[in-house]
Amino acid sequence: MLSNKEIICPDNLLKIAKTIGPVKAVIVNAGKNVAILSTKQAVEANLIIPVFVGDKSLIQSIAKEINWDISKYKIIHEPIENNTATIAAKLASEGKVKIVVKGHIHTDILMKAVLKRDLNLIGKKRLSHIWHMTLQKDDKPFIITDGALNVLPKLETKMHILKNSVDFARRIGISKPKVSILSATEEVLDSMPSSLDAQEITKRAKVEGINADVFGPMAFDNSVSKKAAQIKGIKNAVAGKTDILLVPNVEAGNGLVKMMIFFMGACAAGVVVGGKVPVVITSRADDTQARLASIAAAIVAL
Repeated sequence: MLSNKEIICPDNLLKIAKTIGPVKAVIVNAGKNVAILSTKQAVEANLIIPVFVGDKSLIQSIAKEINWDISKYKIIHEPIENNTATIAAKLASEGKVKIVVKGHIHTDILMKAVLKRDLNLIGKKRLSHIWHMTLQKDDKPFIITDGALNVLPKLETKMHILKNSVDFARRIGISKPKVSILSATEEVLDSMPSSLDAQEITKRAKVEGINADVFGPMAFDNSVSKKAAQIKGIKNAVAGKTDILLVPNVEAGNGLVKMMIFFMGACAAGVVVGGKVPVVITSRADDTQARLASIAAAIVAL
C-alpha cells in the first residue's frame, strides 16, 4: 500500500519563490545529509543564501561528500542541538536572516526558541502551520492547516489559522480560496465540538468580511469530492471544490498529511506563518524535494 512514487517539488511554488529570492536563510542544526542536500538545491534554484548553524566539521564534511563548496557561506559552530535553535532565533530577531529552516532538530525545541517574547518574532497574529500539498509538479495545491503546531486550537485560534491560510493562498494565486472547516459530518451536533466551532467560524468569516468562501462543518469526502457531495445532496460554495482544509486538531491534520505522503507520494511543503519570520517545519523523515518545496513556501509567505 505504501507509495514508491518519486516526490516532486511543484513548479508553481518554485516559480513564485524565484521572483522573491534569493533571501538569507538560517539552517538550524544543519549537520545531516538531507538538510545539506536540500539547502544545496535551494541555492542552485536561486532561492536562498544559507547561514549554517551546527557542528562545523560535520557540515563541511557532508558538503564535501556531495561535492559542494560552501566556503563562501557563513557557518556558526554549535554542536548542541538546543543551542542551535537559540542562535537561529536570535539571527532572525536581529534581521540577519529572512527565514528559519529546520534541519535535524525537534520541532518543539526550535519553536520554543522562536516563541521567546524577548526576541520579538511574534506579532499580533497567532502562529499557525500550513501544509501545501501536491502530487505532481504542475498540480493545483491542496492546503491543510493546522497539522503541526496548534494541538487543540480554540475558536479564536482557529480564526487566526483561517486568516493565515487565506493570506497564503492568495500569495500562490488563489484569489478567493474555498475553505472547508472539517468535522465528521455536515450536521451541527452538541456532542461533536468540532461541528459547533465550524458553524461559528462560518458565521464569523462572513461578519468579518474574509475574502474567501468558508463553510463548515464539512466531512472530508464532501469537501474534496464533487461526486460525494452530489450524492449526499450537499450544496454550498466549497463542496467538492476545497482549496483549504481547516482541521479541528493536530492529529487530524498530521494524519491526513502523512497518509498523502506515504500512500500517495505527495509533496508536503510545510511552513509556520503568522509571525515576523516564516519558519520551515518539515518532518525529519522528509526527502530533499519536500524540503525544497518547504523553503519555497516560506519565501512565498514573506
